[in-house]
Amino acid sequence: MKPKFYCTTAIPYVNAVPHLGHSYEMVATDVIARYKRLAGYDVWFLTGVDENSLNSEKKARELGREPQDYVDEMAETIQKTWGALKLSNDDFVRTTEERHKRAAHEFFRRSYENGDIYQASYEGYYCRSCEAFYDEDELKEGGVCPVHESACEWLSESNYFFRLSKYEDKLREYITSNPGFVEPTSRRNEVLAFIDRGLKDFSVSRESVKWGIPTPVDPEHVIYVWFDALINYLTGVGFPDDTAKFDKYWPCDIHVIGKDIWRFHCIYWPAMLMSAGVPIPEKVFVHGFVTLGGEKMSKSRGIYVDPVAAVEEYGSDAIRYFLVREVPFGSDGDFSWETFVARYNADLANDLGNLLSRTLNLVQRHFDRKTPPVGETLPEDTAVAEFAAAARDSYVESMDRYQLHMATDHAISIVRTANKYLADTQPWATAKASDMTRTGTILYTAMEALRWASVLVSPVAPDAAVRVQAQLGVNEEQTQDLASLQWGGLTSGDPIGKLETLFPRIQIKVEETPATQPTEATAKGSNVTETAKKDNAESTGIITFDDFMKVDLRVAEVLEASPIEGADKLLKLSIRVGEETRSLVAGVAQYYTAEQMVGKRIVVVANLKPRKVWSLRGCCSRGRTMRGISCWRSSRVRSRRGRAFRDP
Repeated sequence: MKPKFYCTTAIPYVNAVPHLGHSYEMVATDVIARYKRLAGYDVWFLTGVDENSLNSEKKARELGREPQDYVDEMAETIQKTWGALKLSNDDFVRTTEERHKRAAHEFFRRSYENGDIYQASYEGYYCRSCEAFYDEDELKEGGVCPVHESACEWLSESNYFFRLSKYEDKLREYITSNPGFVEPTSRRNEVLAFIDRGLKDFSVSRESVKWGIPTPVDPEHVIYVWFDALINYLTGVGFPDDTAKFDKYWPCDIHVIGKDIWRFHCIYWPAMLMSAGVPIPEKVFVHGFVTLGGEKMSKSRGIYVDPVAAVEEYGSDAIRYFLVREVPFGSDGDFSWETFVARYNADLANDLGNLLSRTLNLVQRHFDRKTPPVGETLPEDTAVAEFAAAARDSYVESMDRYQLHMATDHAISIVRTANKYLADTQPWATAKASDMTRTGTILYTAMEALRWASVLVSPVAPDAAVRVQAQLGVNEEQTQDLASLQWGGLTSGDPIGKLETLFPRIQIKVEETPATQPTEATAKGSNVTETAKKDNAESTGIITFDDFMKVDLRVAEVLEASPIEGADKLLKLSIRVGEETRSLVAGVAQYYTAEQMVGKRIVVVANLKPRKVWSLRGCCSRGRTMRGISCWRSSRVRSRRGRAFRDP
């Protein structure tokens, strides 16, 4: 029987469509769920929406709509957002569902019958955005909410309260004796410090609010939104109706939440569970925020990235990969289009996409589109397999510790190693020398490295993993998971799939991307005008980032090379850039012979304007202007004779 694994996200309010900051938690939890499935677990992944919020009713009334109609529409929109990001959740709880109302009633009743819920009057500072009460010492100067930075209001009501103070010692003892319950450690220390200041009972009902679930003991009161919302984690595994399902998956293995709501999950929730006689979850993992240009994302302030627009422009894999690889899980991270483009082009386009393209193009050209046979394996071939095995072990260790960014890097390191392996073994050169046995072994090794990398990266980039395996010709009936990941899984003679570009290189200008709103955040960090920056760049001999983004750098393969008569420093090269063949001259003859250049991979500027190139005597040829993709210092070389060299 497979071991079970139950993971959840926090459930967002439905008063706004999620931005990329909200999406980070969903993507990270999805990566965890997909990894656990890859590792052979029976996974139940839950997310949902909190519809019983006063903010939801307020937003609906502002729009002149009934709250239920409004939350129905928003729940559908949010599910489409998560669908665009390819979440693999097994269930989606809405807190207006009847099953959740039954769960909330049963839980409230258990705690009430245990003597932990009582009625009393209360006065305190209340943040309507958080829908939470704060002590005065928790607020910023002027009574401002520490999360939303908006003024809190003073409320006085007769409510039902939960005896949180009763569980102060039990909570401290539990968290102290179970150090893995709250991660990272810094958050655990915050929780313990909060408990040490003394816990106060908190309100679990509102009399002045009508939108919500009425309490089972007093229909004039509705259950406080946070007490209600936390119970969704039980609803999602059958509480209280489906005892078989509940017994199978509870306790939850990990709640993934943001750092602004740890008090509810790390203090209120375990105390509530103790009161109701329900086991406490194994872990609460508290992640940081993803900011935009150093600013906290906020739709109300116009500082955000629309995840759906971003996915439509660049694909779900690219967005998911950046969020997981760039943001250490548990810490804050920053999103900018500059870093997104750099990470995408470096890891996905140049490393993964380029390795797949050049490997399978050679297989197509020299082995009739079939997986090559394997001949004698040399130490350099074996080293790739050994590296892949070590990377897999490191990947598993990092994933099990929820170090998602490190695990992703271990997966992509197999690709980097395989790229270096191809550069060292030069299968294009062995093919030119008609040593097809050696060529086949090299290409098979590269294909296996790609297969291994695709399996390990699949939790982060699931669509790309499927596309890589399809191009490799992997048998769809063959399981691709950690248990079956053995070297030599590809079968020689099997046809490869249709070749296609996996990750085309991208170039964007930050202020023009459709996936972010044009706000001051996009220009954060400088009060220098664009004209001034341009003038300064020109005067100092440097270029601006916008100028740099116009440069299309690509990796090209040298097909042919020949010396240029009378030019000691120049070689004429024929190169392949993607599917296109071009010619250029390069000032590398001092360092490489023409023979040594054949098969090498070089970086070229693919969008450099064609130029006439002047050479020495004897280099004149007829016809067309040479394409100006060059890696030499000057676009013109003048000779005594002044003749123009043109591409024949």
